[in-house]
Parts: sequence; structure tokens; C-alpha cells
Amino acid sequence: MDIAKYIVENNATVRQTAKKFGISKSTVHKDVTERLPQINPSLAQKARKVLDVNKSERHIRGGLATREKYLHQHHL
Repeated sequence: MDIAKYIVENNATVRQTAKKFGISKSTVHKDVTERLPQINPSLAQKARKVLDVNKSERHIRGGLATREKYLHQHHL
């Protein structure tokens, strides 16, 4: 439940959440998608919604990160 609350309150990604709690990304995903719905379905739904948005936007973040990387390398 702490993991899901963190995701919802911080609009966090699976990677950010895993790092914060010192667990693997697969554990975060499994907890939110499989375990939490049995304990707290409404919180699970909220967390899942945030993760789905993050997943749909990750190609954009990846592209921006690559762009930044090459911009900084060009200046060296």
C-alpha cells in the first residue's frame, strides 16, 4: 500500500518507485497489478492509472534523454 500511495502522490514511475523502496521493478509491478487489487482495489486502480500514463509517455522521455546525451557530448 505504501508503494501505491507513493506512486499516486508523486506521479512516480516504476523505476523511481523501485529505487525509492530498494526493490526491483518487477516487484513494484507485481505488487501494484496483482497483490494490491485484492487488498485495496480503489488504490490499485489509481496507481495503475498513473503507471499506464507513465508507460504511454516513456518513449518521449527516452527520446529526450538521448537528445540531452548527444547535446552534451557534442559540446565536449
